[in-house]
Amino acid sequence: MADAASRLVSVAEQLLGAPLPVRVRAWDGSQAGPPGAPVIVVRNRRALRRMLFKPGELGLARAWVAGDLDIEGDLYTTLGAMAGLLWEHDDEGRGRSLADTVRDPAARAAVRDLIRLVGPPLPPAPPREEVRRRRHLHTRRTDKRAISHHYDVGNDFYSLVLGPSMVYSCAYWEAPETDGSLETAQRDKLELVCGKLGLMPGQRLLDVGCGWGSMAVHAAREHGVSVVGVTLSQEQAAFARKRVADEGLTDRVEIRVQDYRDVRDGPYDAISSIGMAEHVGAERYLDYARDLYGLLKPGGRLLNHQIARRPQQDETAYEVDAFIDSYVFPDGELAPLGTTVTMLERAGFEVRDVESLREHYARTLRAWVANLEGDWARATRLAGFGRARVWRLYMAASALAFERNQIGVNQVLAVRTPETGTSGLPARTRTWNG
Repeated sequence: MADAASRLVSVAEQLLGAPLPVRVRAWDGSQAGPPGAPVIVVRNRRALRRMLFKPGELGLARAWVAGDLDIEGDLYTTLGAMAGLLWEHDDEGRGRSLADTVRDPAARAAVRDLIRLVGPPLPPAPPREEVRRRRHLHTRRTDKRAISHHYDVGNDFYSLVLGPSMVYSCAYWEAPETDGSLETAQRDKLELVCGKLGLMPGQRLLDVGCGWGSMAVHAAREHGVSVVGVTLSQEQAAFARKRVADEGLTDRVEIRVQDYRDVRDGPYDAISSIGMAEHVGAERYLDYARDLYGLLKPGGRLLNHQIARRPQQDETAYEVDAFIDSYVFPDGELAPLGTTVTMLERAGFEVRDVESLREHYARTLRAWVANLEGDWARATRLAGFGRARVWRLYMAASALAFERNQIGVNQVLAVRTPETGTSGLPARTRTWNG
């Protein structure tokens, strides 16, 4: 009988309908696949059971998080090699559909061989880091639970990954081809937001989803505004409040554990929403936009910084990514940029500027992965083995997705323009280079 690796490669190629672009090293020490290709390490039969009972991305994710499946060598190279099989299928002949697999006698035989190789077909329990997938309700209770899952991992862990800035959104390099530090780029991103909002001393800013307080502190310290920051994370709020006190800004910055839907002390001169709107959900997005519109004074500005996905021909067929929903952002949803702009306009806003920062986010994610890998032992102590592996895979795969234009991130500047039509913005808001 052939060794385990050869059998695995044969089964995979039959099921995928394409050559496997990676080598496989199995638990028995055998290897098979293209020489010199990236190596996938299958540490035990349990990895196969996970993939057999949950075919596709979720089964692979479970095997990765549990440590049953690993990658030897550069993570980006391996994910890039596998992307065409796992995440980039289309209707133009790449890969094999389930119907084709069922009809193909060779593919059916490959499945039977996989079952024999797996052994007793008992489904392993999912890793404890997995959140049970459910219908996305986006109530106050479910949103708070989802935010806690993602952000209450531990401030020390996030400090390791994000660096001293503690900014968990894409940085902004004035010259993306240069070697500027992540810290400088995050400071420049915060300043970019403040500039677009036109912040001036004495104004009131609402920072929705304020995280660890970076935007609130920067805006108060550098622009003299009074800031209310709201978050649903107890750990973020505790960190942000200490930071505000250390900066001597308690008279100008208030950090609340509060749902943005419960903010009632408007009007504000400006609102920043940086990396928060992805948690709102498609069904409630118009309500979100209307709530923020109602909290602004006439002439007030909103800066909405949000990840976007590519539009689909049939938008009703959109499904949330199984790995992200189960392990990273429970209940998170991405919308196309055009949908976001439309919802803001329907709420009453005048959209005045849209800027894509897609390449900036790819670079930011690679910096975060480098931070994580550079202190891996401490990361696993702080967050746990499985959770650290979740973050490593999610950030590396996301970096590739931004680089390949599968997802993007945009800053949308919108104004609650009064009936007079006077927006208060300069005739030309940006200067283009090249």
